[in-house]
Amino acid sequence: MLNQPAELDRALHALADPSRRSMGNRLSQGPASVSERGRQLAMSLAAVVQHLQVLEAGGPVRSQKIG
Repeated sequence: MLNQPAELDRALHALADPSRRSMGNRLSQGPASVSERGRQLAMSLAAVVQHLQVLEAGGPVRSQKIG
């Protein structure tokens, strides 16, 4: 459980957007590339990266660079 109000605010902010919730739902099933997420959501790679950064800051998602 989150103890600090700021952490809770970041987590709720991360999950407030429907695109980020969709990303989180897909990522709960296993890893996915940024380009895969961009194709499925019909958004630019830059937009996907920005959404992922918000999810990471909020806590529900971790990323790792491969390659």
